[in-house]
Amino acid sequence: MAKVKVDPEKCIGCGLCVSLCPDVFELGSDGKSHVKNPKACDKCDCKQAAESCPVQAITYSK
Repeated sequence: MAKVKVDPEKCIGCGLCVSLCPDVFELGSDGKSHVKNPKACDKCDCKQAAESCPVQAITYSK
């Protein structure tokens, strides 16, 4: 199972990860991305979301 985390210190809340993997990520009330369902990472491309993050706030590992 893949593991994905968002570093809230780095996240700028751009929402790119949410648009790429809406089943995994959501923008919280703080305006930053949060992992809402890490198990759904197997159904989308969380690796692409991590690589696309403009501030490298997402870590992804298998």
